Amino acid sequence: MKAIRGLYEDLDISLYNSSHLNELVENPAPNLYIAQINLPEGRDSLISYLHYELDDFGVFTECHVGIYNTDSAKYVYTGILAPTKNSVALKVPPTPRGYDHITLFFPKRQQYILTRMNFWIISSVVLFLVLILFGGSLYYFYKQKFLNETQKDFIHNFTHEFKTPVAVISLAADVLKNPAIVEKPDKLVTYAGIVENQSTYLQNQIERLLKFAYTDSNQLHLTPEKVNIHDLIQEALRNLSPLITEKNAHFDLSLDAADPLLLADKEYLVIVITNLIDNAIKYSRNPQVRISTGNTAGFTYFTVRDNGIGIEKKQLNKIFKRFFRVRHGETYNAKGFGLGLSFVKKIVDAHRGKIKVESAPGKGSSFTVSLPVS
Repeated sequence: MKAIRGLYEDLDISLYNSSHLNELVENPAPNLYIAQINLPEGRDSLISYLHYELDDFGVFTECHVGIYNTDSAKYVYTGILAPTKNSVALKVPPTPRGYDHITLFFPKRQQYILTRMNFWIISSVVLFLVLILFGGSLYYFYKQKFLNETQKDFIHNFTHEFKTPVAVISLAADVLKNPAIVEKPDKLVTYAGIVENQSTYLQNQIERLLKFAYTDSNQLHLTPEKVNIHDLIQEALRNLSPLITEKNAHFDLSLDAADPLLLADKEYLVIVITNLIDNAIKYSRNPQVRISTGNTAGFTYFTVRDNGIGIEKKQLNKIFKRFFRVRHGETYNAKGFGLGLSFVKKIVDAHRGKIKVESAPGKGSSFTVSLPVS
């Protein structure tokens, strides 16, 4: 259309001066234009100006031209304006009208448009690939940064976790080396109990770390045997008796499962129960813990409910992730690695069981583990 407007202006055709361009030009097909004109005396000048306008607007594709005269009722001129001199067959379609006009037919219009768009298509594809690579690089660096921060946080937690019990053991050892301690048997028993308690704590933490490090790249290898869930709960309580005594924790047991037998790995299941009870004590100021069992539709379950500080809803879906520790404001509520519940989840999953948590800040938490009976 711009080329035709330029043609009207170059030839100063009076029709264009008195009418709008859309009233003078028809576009019956995407590649066909019919422009009403007053035939000039020289057809050569018309074709020359048309060629110039097409070049000026960068239309470098075949243009088949026909000049139609109403008096003759036919084309008085036909020709081809092409960017190359390769011979092609003339394809000017008949366009009879009741006025003189020039017909412009572009048989390769679609190919020409696609060719002109190739640069933008290729550029867009390249840009898209660059964006994908850039996004992948950002994700990779973010992941590396996250891993570095996780490792750094792990080292800090690791140091903090072992620093206190080692210091307590060292202090107790100094007291026990004092010869006068023999004359105070009660004090001797107290400090010996402290050493035993802290040594057991360190041993349990080391075993937890080693087992979790092993399961980081391997599946758990279970050794299923027939176990009684009630006996395992009692065993876990015995293992935690020093901590229970220290915290003056009170336990309410409702072991009501009609069928307490399971086919499970005893060692791993004790770790699950111990971890849940340990958390119930650690996160409560005056621990009041209720442990209950039961049966439902092919599952045997046990629940550990405490009266602790609880967990915010936004943190509930993260507590089973490695290294995650529940925060209260800007501080952690208890020391630890953030590995216990993650390991618990892995053990329960290996037994094809389910673990559910319910909690609210200030109202305590409830963990329910359901395991298939066979």
